[in-house]
Amino acid sequence: MDNHTIHQVDAVIVGAGFGGLCAVHKFREMGLKIQAFEAGGDVGGVWYWNRYPGARVDLPSIDYSFSFSPEIEQEWTWSEQFAAQPELMRYFHFVAERLDLRKHYQFNTRVESARWDEARQLWVVRTNRGECYEARYCIMATGPLSVPKEPEIDGIARFGGQILRAARWPHEPVDFSGKRVGVIGTGSTGIQIVQEVGKQACELFVFQRTPSFTMPMRNVPLEPEYVAEVKRHYAGIRELARNSNVGGVRPQSSRPFFSVTPAQRQALLEDAWLQGGLAMLGTFADLMQNEQANEEVAEFVRGKIGEAVDDPATAEALKPRGYPIFARRPCLDTGYYETYNQPHVHLRDCITDPIVSITEKGVRTQSGEVELDVLIFATGYDGLTGALLAFEVEGRDGLTVQQKWKEGATSCLGIMMHGFPNLFMTTGPNGPSALANVVRTSENDVDWTAAAIRHMQAQGFGSIEPSAQEERAWMDLVHSLAPRTLLSKAKTWYVGANVQGKAPGLTMFTGGFQKYREHCLAAIQKGFSGYHFAQKRERERAADASATVENATH
Repeated sequence: MDNHTIHQVDAVIVGAGFGGLCAVHKFREMGLKIQAFEAGGDVGGVWYWNRYPGARVDLPSIDYSFSFSPEIEQEWTWSEQFAAQPELMRYFHFVAERLDLRKHYQFNTRVESARWDEARQLWVVRTNRGECYEARYCIMATGPLSVPKEPEIDGIARFGGQILRAARWPHEPVDFSGKRVGVIGTGSTGIQIVQEVGKQACELFVFQRTPSFTMPMRNVPLEPEYVAEVKRHYAGIRELARNSNVGGVRPQSSRPFFSVTPAQRQALLEDAWLQGGLAMLGTFADLMQNEQANEEVAEFVRGKIGEAVDDPATAEALKPRGYPIFARRPCLDTGYYETYNQPHVHLRDCITDPIVSITEKGVRTQSGEVELDVLIFATGYDGLTGALLAFEVEGRDGLTVQQKWKEGATSCLGIMMHGFPNLFMTTGPNGPSALANVVRTSENDVDWTAAAIRHMQAQGFGSIEPSAQEERAWMDLVHSLAPRTLLSKAKTWYVGANVQGKAPGLTMFTGGFQKYREHCLAAIQKGFSGYHFAQKRERERAADASATVENATH
């Protein structure tokens, strides 16, 4: 391909995860000429990179899948209630092949800049291959978790052993047998790694900086009879999911915690523990609003940790305190706490014995050095905003996303931003994002974008963007809802606390997926009345007419 050629398309799409694949399919079906880019070597989004031992989705597989194609729903069969990474990748491959989506992608390609040309009403997109694309629409399907966070620990470059990063795991198998392995990070990813590497390593040292609440996943194979039932009832299941607070099939209760007797509460919690998954989060309606109710549930889980871990001191160090349960991302496990009962697995509590530095031989804490052969970093992501801040995105009058978001992410619906015409996001930072099913959210955001583009085409408009007032009204709503939840009371990537210098604050929409969807539908039904449209310039109308003639000729 000639790098000096400027390639003209209708839409550029960035990303090949759920949002990107959905957008490619949707906009192709609308007749748009599209070009999609993906930094990885294939489809899959975050799952292309997340190949670490134990990588597994924490939502039911039937929920973690596309709903826009009844044919794919019937043709694809999940094998487990919670699919592992290899099966998730097989699903992505199946969808890409079934819908012939790969032909629209350039893989192993990073977008380095996207700049809005106001005079010509289009985005000028440049890649790391030196190519230039001009497109009327730019869709950022970069996802809420796609930019790994580098650990802020001194001396990493000095380590003489093997360093592995969970978010960029090697594609070939890693053998831990006979090796002394260290893991830094005990969030969802770290927990999955520990319980698997603990079965293989000669010795395993877990450096825990913040303990996480984790509950039993209780994963099971899916019986053919159950799968057949799901396939018969997919339409109803999807409709209920779209109209739920979480955008999924997880049970939700309207029962306040203190509305039932202590004995009934205990019985309900025991039942949720036995059910596994995130059943406990849906057992009571007010766990993220009532601090006392939240603490009682937290104490119940701490009791379960004490029952699972033999050594009292280790059990105590594993019990999270100082933040509400479920304010950090809920974790699911298969024998995580029991892993610490094995004599070769050692917990290092970095609250009482902090990490000082990485050395040539291993990790030095205040109490001394731990020598290691392998060091695994499971230190998370620059969540919600990191992907869009990782390259240069410049809107009207030279305004960059970095400048716009200096004091925190702002947008309208998490889909569009004032000052950035024709730029659309999926699962953006001011939508429900990490608090709802990412697949339902991606499909919703792509459908909204498609409705906006159809409206522009019907009216002959060249650009769309939310007015400053519309964006401010949305952000006022987001900010007014945030204090009503306990989510802000933990130092997490939800509030940007894991990235030094990042503007703090909970900027996700916490009103639930159903309400978010209602706001999105209302904007469409009102004809995007809070949005500013610009008529097509004369040269753009001429170019469109020429393209119409060319398409008709072919």
